[in-house]
Amino acid sequence: MSADPAQSLSGQPPRAPRTSAVEVRRSTRRRRTVSAYREGDVTVVLIPARMSAAEEKRWVTVMLDKLAAQESRRRLGDDGLSARAAQLSAQYLGGRAIPRTVRWVTNQNSRWGSCTPAEGSIRLSHRLQGMPEYVVDYVLLHELAHLLMPGHGPDFWRLLESYPRTERARGYLEGVVAAARLPHPPTAHEE
Repeated sequence: MSADPAQSLSGQPPRAPRTSAVEVRRSTRRRRTVSAYREGDVTVVLIPARMSAAEEKRWVTVMLDKLAAQESRRRLGDDGLSARAAQLSAQYLGGRAIPRTVRWVTNQNSRWGSCTPAEGSIRLSHRLQGMPEYVVDYVLLHELAHLLMPGHGPDFWRLLESYPRTERARGYLEGVVAAARLPHPPTAHEE
């Protein structure tokens, strides 16, 4: 989390949380595809007319998550991520962790982040985009700590003790992993 709660990951004042209405528009011409977009303060989700209420509910959730992730990517690019790394290093690691590069990557599906201390490079999985700031901050701080201390021994964890949301962020990420393992309810055409 940033030192100033009035700043978001992009360094800009945070937007008010989106509590926009969701409007579902069914179309008889639409066969399989689902799409969504923002129309002012309303999120419009376009679905096939034959879709069940359960499928509609599932797709609305999926599309809201997708839109949030897209908006997050636009707000925090690699430059913003580098600036955030510098802020976190200064606040929690005494400015000692100085990465050469910090960037989002799309090829990390089994880990949240990685660090190559010899190169000074940090990579965060695109799957973090759209997650709460404190979660992204934790993963970024975790990778910054690896620049100072490879491995996950006691000295490494001591570096992260000063971040107040470590356990909460770890719990959030464990929940995401656990949810991905849950069986998905069958869709109407599978029943």
